[in-house]
Amino acid sequence: MDFVEQLKSSIDIVRVIGEWVRLKRVGSTGRYQGLCPFHQEKTPSFSVNQTRQFYKCFGCGVGGDAIKFVQDLEGLTFPETLKYLSERYGIPMPKRTEFADAESKLRGAVMDMNAIAAETFQTNLRSEQGSAAREYLARRGVTPELMETFQLGYSDPSGQAMVRRLNVEHYTPEQIEKSGLVRKREGGGLYDYFRGRLMFPIHNESGKVIGFGGRAMRDGDEPKYLNSPETDFYRKTSVLYNLHRARHGMRDKDRAVLVEGYMDVIGVYSAGVKEVVASCGTSLTNAQVRSIHRHTDTVLVNFDPDNAGANAAERAVQLFLDEGIRIRIVSLEEGLDPDEFVKKYGVDAYIAKLNSASGYFHWLADRARSKFDMKSAEGRVDAFKFLLPSVQKIHDKLERVAVANDLAAYIGVETGVVLDEFRKGAQSPGIRAANGAKPKRAPIPEIEKLLLHALVSSDEARSQILPRLTQELTARLMLRDLFEMVHNMVNAEAAIDFAALESRLNEAQQGLLHEVFAADETIEEAALVEQALSCVKRLEMDFEKMQIDRIRGMIREAERDGRMEDAIRLMSELIQREKKARGAE
Repeated sequence: MDFVEQLKSSIDIVRVIGEWVRLKRVGSTGRYQGLCPFHQEKTPSFSVNQTRQFYKCFGCGVGGDAIKFVQDLEGLTFPETLKYLSERYGIPMPKRTEFADAESKLRGAVMDMNAIAAETFQTNLRSEQGSAAREYLARRGVTPELMETFQLGYSDPSGQAMVRRLNVEHYTPEQIEKSGLVRKREGGGLYDYFRGRLMFPIHNESGKVIGFGGRAMRDGDEPKYLNSPETDFYRKTSVLYNLHRARHGMRDKDRAVLVEGYMDVIGVYSAGVKEVVASCGTSLTNAQVRSIHRHTDTVLVNFDPDNAGANAAERAVQLFLDEGIRIRIVSLEEGLDPDEFVKKYGVDAYIAKLNSASGYFHWLADRARSKFDMKSAEGRVDAFKFLLPSVQKIHDKLERVAVANDLAAYIGVETGVVLDEFRKGAQSPGIRAANGAKPKRAPIPEIEKLLLHALVSSDEARSQILPRLTQELTARLMLRDLFEMVHNMVNAEAAIDFAALESRLNEAQQGLLHEVFAADETIEEAALVEQALSCVKRLEMDFEKMQIDRIRGMIREAERDGRMEDAIRLMSELIQREKKARGAE
């Protein structure tokens, strides 16, 4: 057994995928379901088959095994994925050149340099040069334990410390430049990208350091917060700060708390709220919203109460509505941000605020009242039009009308205006989620599904069915390539099971195979063979009827052309075919 097969047989796909996607068991056949992490959807169409160890999304069409899932979701190369899974699940990986291509070596070096940088920054923070940063953190109520938990650090202000450290570790100039930890001078040479800053490591969902955020500690250093430049690993618009820790809390509490900054995350986390995340120095994006939705259906938005924070919350509401996530807004008094509120009023007061957070409708209505002249009819109508898109995104029709009428009453708009606007909305194209779903092809006929299931699952089925499953019989079938592959494997005396067949198929054919076995229904072998034989008989009958229709057409054509000898010969063939068809019925 080669290492890839050993790895696949040693890990459970449900456990692997379950680290990124909330999976719920469906029935009693080892099948699980969740929201697809590869496209935007509100209703789960992502299926994981534990028995056969594969996943399939019936929305966007993606599918594969545990290795392919991690590779595609994390954006890793194949060798990097093998390395990650082998380390994650304690399966020794052989040292072979085929698992160490140039791209993987470079990306592996970048990841290692990030780990070295995180360790170096932490050491700096503990040393004399980090005293000012430690004092700042102490004033913000960050304990030494929290500093360790979040791996906080301090970057040397000299501008050469990281360059020297990476050179000592014998990384090449190309690798060092790709790390995002250094910059090239115009006149030549390298210098540290982060200098004299409080450092916040940023992790991917697997817990690996992929970038940093640095807060200025010296007067005049701009910008106040500096993020790592984007690399193959680090995309600001796709990463949420603290998600690798928060995802377990999000599932336990069935909610996420979304705040704006690194210090807010740390402050809220210190209050025992483990399900807290923040965007990394950028406005919230669809990709980040989908990352949240993979772990929970509910989000509590707790942005800063200033105008910028309110505007950001307003944009976030629309993104969460598009994704079908339930939203509540946490409002804090006195203009305090989450971290300040926890420090001033304590843990219990903050948790009470979370638990009593209101729905977003009235929060948005208050925003509308502050934006428009509510004393005039025009202003009230404008306020309602401002709110209408959010209302129209509510999936349930009755709830949508009820909320619209509630908001209309709240801002003083007549019911007639509500009905008018909904009428207009019904006449115009609705709001569609950009879920990236592929156009759907025709479903696989059930007769073909059952036949392939039998051929893969039963030696008896193969011995009885394959001799009858001729090429002319399968030529018009959707699964013809898969039936041919089973034929070839039998002729080559190869062992046949799901994994063996899957390994010989291309991606499109694998998708068909996954769809056939997605339900993973358990049928006794005797019944399976009997059903498969019935399917073959049905195919044979359909084929004979098709041949009869073809001969009848040829007879008509021969008679029309005056070729009576041909017509008589074809008539004789037709009689024989019809006798055979009647005998088979």
